[in-house]
Amino acid sequence: MKDDEENLFREAVRNVKPLKVKSKIIEAASNKPKPKPIAKKTLEDEREVLIESLSDAYIYEDGELEAGLLFLRSGHSPDIIKKLKKGYWVVQGSIDLHGMISQEAKSYIVDYIQECKKRHIRCIRIIHGKGIGSKNKEPVLRNKVKNWLAQKDEVIAYAQAPRHDGGSGAVIVLLKEYN
Repeated sequence: MKDDEENLFREAVRNVKPLKVKSKIIEAASNKPKPKPIAKKTLEDEREVLIESLSDAYIYEDGELEAGLLFLRSGHSPDIIKKLKKGYWVVQGSIDLHGMISQEAKSYIVDYIQECKKRHIRCIRIIHGKGIGSKNKEPVLRNKVKNWLAQKDEVIAYAQAPRHDGGSGAVIVLLKEYN
């Protein structure tokens, strides 16, 4: 059936000759250089390296206080934590890790931070949950997220989200400024 249709079409257009139309728009479009191909495998490899660079064995212990999760990269003012907790920076984006296993969550965080860098987003919320739905009713992702973020060079600081933003089930993250 398909061959019949194709032969019928070829027969119908056999004597057709292309028009010789001069158009600046068509000429400009045909003279444009073709875009370079995207090396998808290279991009996949780079993404895998970023994910694997976050160790689950790394433990950041300095930031667990009665007030909740806190982290400040060395060399930055302690005022950043105060400002972060008071909502000085507007939360420009948010991700929710509920229902994800550890590896999915890690991959999602890495991808999201990369996307934030591209879009010049500085302040984000990561909802990791309180662990109520986990096997032992313990916050598995909470501790892993805390350790992963401390390993990311893009992260300047993070603090437990205010109650209206998720409280102990979320963290507000300040990222480096990229121009």
